[in-house]
Amino acid sequence: MSDYKISKIKVSVVKTQSAGADYTDHAEGHWINDRIIANPMSVYKEYQHSRSSWGMDVLKGIFIQIYTEGGHEGFATAYGGYLSTWVIKKHLERFLIGADARNFNKLYDQMYRSAIPYSGQNGVVINAIAGINLAMWDLVGKIKNEPVYNLIGGKVRDKLHTYVTGVQPKMYKEWGHFGAKYPLPYGPGDGPSGLKKNQEIFMELRKEVGKDYPLMIDCYMALSVPYAIDLANALRESNIYWIEEVLPPHDLESHKYIKRACPWQRWTTGEHTNTRYGFKKLLEDKSVDIIQPDVTLCGLSEVIRIMNMASAYDVTVIPHCSGVYAYNFGIASEMTPINEFINLSPNGDKIVPVFGKIFTDEPVPKDGYISLSDKPGFGVTLNKEVELEEVKF
Repeated sequence: MSDYKISKIKVSVVKTQSAGADYTDHAEGHWINDRIIANPMSVYKEYQHSRSSWGMDVLKGIFIQIYTEGGHEGFATAYGGYLSTWVIKKHLERFLIGADARNFNKLYDQMYRSAIPYSGQNGVVINAIAGINLAMWDLVGKIKNEPVYNLIGGKVRDKLHTYVTGVQPKMYKEWGHFGAKYPLPYGPGDGPSGLKKNQEIFMELRKEVGKDYPLMIDCYMALSVPYAIDLANALRESNIYWIEEVLPPHDLESHKYIKRACPWQRWTTGEHTNTRYGFKKLLEDKSVDIIQPDVTLCGLSEVIRIMNMASAYDVTVIPHCSGVYAYNFGIASEMTPINEFINLSPNGDKIVPVFGKIFTDEPVPKDGYISLSDKPGFGVTLNKEVELEEVKF
């Protein structure tokens, strides 16, 4: 009987709202869904008022549990709902049962290669592989009685300074965070008047937080190359620290034109780029200043590969969202000076865990910093009150 030999995979859909890796799964009225925020669908007026109206929150989170012959369990929350569970149980599970859980790289590679005919580089299939990878890291950490950050090299800092994504930038400054990232309200479909409104909003936010406080903008794949350039020029006086994810992830080539047109502006992307191949050209072209892989969507093993590539180009790596998974990475990464904390309280004015109710002890910032315990694995405990629907095929 082996402590590391995988004997069972259990996959469930998270039924409780505001719990798990789908950070858009919230009740009506939450700022992240029911607020005018530029996005790929906001060019259509009937979908502009709410991101829920076009289905941003339809997939839901999943919960993956991996067991070994020796009675050990590792788990992770991941993304993709019933689609991910089908992929895991009908396809990917075959590579895991009987395998050694320490073989992170081999198992990731086998799952990735086997899914090439239908996976692409981004999306639900890669996200399912990522969730399995995170559960494996959690499992091995628990068997070894070590936190994951020790398994990947150990702490390079004692605590993580965080910036906050949300709609109350002045409050986040008062709480002691590094900076604040605000969602862009208007996009190309709103024309010159929308650009003017954006300019007015960010000029006012700059006045609220002061001239030197880092203020970022999240564009959520909503813009075109001309609009991104116009936006940067319109907001130059606002001293925006970075402008994030202006283009969809498949449009890698266009980032270099934006950087060339506005070299004084920091540009970032990567939230919806799920493998190292999507970052390769961005790094080679030096077309962004910061890359932002999401650990929940890429998997820890892949984010480590992405970081290693970025280090050769001296490009900073600041993971998108991803809660405790990003914190374990960030505290062990010299390429990561700050980490994101997305404020998922309904009005963005209270500190709540990134993954909501699914864990009883997920770390949250205090005075603008995250501190991690020395508990094994990712250091979190499943909340037994969260409703999980195990999916069997």
